[in-house]
Parts: sequence; C-alpha cells; structure tokens
Amino acid sequence: MATYVCVHGGWHGAWCWEKVVPLFREAGHRLSTPTLTGLGEKAHLLTPEVGVSTHVRDVVEAIQENRLNDVILVGHSYGGMVITGVVDRIPERIGHLVYLDAVVPRDGESMADLAPLVIKRLRREARSHGDGWRVDPPRELPFGIGGLYGVTQEPDLSWVRSLLRPQSLKTFEEPLHLRDPDIVSKKPRTFIRCAGKGFPKVFRAVMRHLLARRTLTPTAPGWGVRQLPTGHDCMITMPRELTDLLLEIADS
Repeated sequence: MATYVCVHGGWHGAWCWEKVVPLFREAGHRLSTPTLTGLGEKAHLLTPEVGVSTHVRDVVEAIQENRLNDVILVGHSYGGMVITGVVDRIPERIGHLVYLDAVVPRDGESMADLAPLVIKRLRREARSHGDGWRVDPPRELPFGIGGLYGVTQEPDLSWVRSLLRPQSLKTFEEPLHLRDPDIVSKKPRTFIRCAGKGFPKVFRAVMRHLLARRTLTPTAPGWGVRQLPTGHDCMITMPRELTDLLLEIADS
C-alpha cells in the first residue's frame, strides 16, 4: 500500500480531490488531502499573516502527526510552492515528488518571482477589493472561453465556483527559504502537465507568456514528465486518468 498526500492549489481546498479519493481507496492505497489554512473549510482562519510558510507547516504537521513515511507528495498549481517547502523540512518522510501542473520554485523565490505579471494583477485586486491583503478567486474566462481552471461543464463548474475562497496576498509574496537548495533534485520527481484540451492555441500561448518560462514543464535531467489532455483542474475533469498516472508512480 502506497501513501499519497495531495496538496491543493490556490483558492481551492481538500474538496477538489473529492473525485479521486474513492479511486485511491478502490486501489488499496492511502490518500490524505489536507486543507491549507484560510482555504476550504478553514476559510475562517484567513488573516493577512497567512503565508506560504503557514501552508508548508500545515502539511508538515499533517504528515508528522499521522506518522506517514515514504510519501508520494503531490502539489497542484500553487501547491508546488508548498510541497517544495515540505520536502525541505522533512526529506526523510518523502519518497517521490509530483508537481501537478504546478510551479517549481527555487530557494528564495516567491510566486511573485515566478509569475510577476499575474501577481501584479493580484496586488491590484487586493488593493481594490480585499483591504490590501485579501485576494478573491479568479473570475471565469472572457471572450467566450468560459470556465474556471479548465472546468467548463456543469454541474462541476457551479460546484467549483461555489467553493473557491479568497487567499492571503502574503502567500503569493512570501519567499520560500530552503535549508537545502538542491533538495528537489535529490528526490524522484514527476511533472504532470495539463495540456488544456479545448483551449484555443492562441490563448495557451498568451498564458505561457503571462506565467513566464519558470512556471512551465521542467526540462532538466531527472524529471519524469507526463501529460493529460485537459484543463488545469484535472482532478475534477479527468479524475480516473489522473489517478492512473499517480498509481503508476507507486507501481514503479
């Protein structure tokens, strides 16, 4: 039996893994889906002081308190920041890192360093609508594209829309400081890219430009790279296919 810990992305909560939980149980594997402070069912804990270090601590404590070892640690989107901090804190408990359409930060970097144009917009949002520190979830895409995080079909779209919660600006601005700057390269690691089936090519090109090269699929040696032909929230739009990819890691 393998042990998985899946860390959700920005504005999400443990709820986003709801479709994959029973699939892991069917396969006989252990799956933990902690909710980060200030999000999901912990939205009432959101304060200006909640940062990426808070979220790293959330996951470290969840792994330690449950005495989990040889963990396949999955981080989705912003969750890539979190799992990088987690493996640096408790490397002895982590067996494999999975960056699920996620950022892969280096020592001293924040989300603002990785995606400066996006974070610039979030800062404006915080000043305009969030008392200077709170960032509301993104709105649906314009120009007839529609959807949130690649989720376009009902009832999933309404479900996602109803559960997204504001996030602290500090989580995007606080740098991630690592004790071992090379810790990620010392672990088996996989990057799963969501290819965005259904999105116009010009839109994907614009998004690559906005997010910057450092948020794209790693090309350095040592990375296993897989792909899913769906939008960003693949755990919602392709739960079975995602589960199969993650189970392959345990089998190998």
